[in-house]
Amino acid sequence: MELSVEFDESQFEKLQEKAKLLGILPKQLIKAAVTDLLNIRDEDFLSAANHVFSKNKELYKRLS
Repeated sequence: MELSVEFDESQFEKLQEKAKLLGILPKQLIKAAVTDLLNIRDEDFLSAANHVFSKNKELYKRLS
């Protein structure tokens, strides 16, 4: 699936600079950033949920 994204001139210049430093195309940098964002949120949520569940395990047993 392809998606069109608009940037102002300043943002696009920064995007091009960052991509050039990494040796990739701006399009590849955008895809990597979005992929990371989507994955990090899932990992952060699961980590936080596991922490809460393990921390309160005994309480949940008593409440059930």
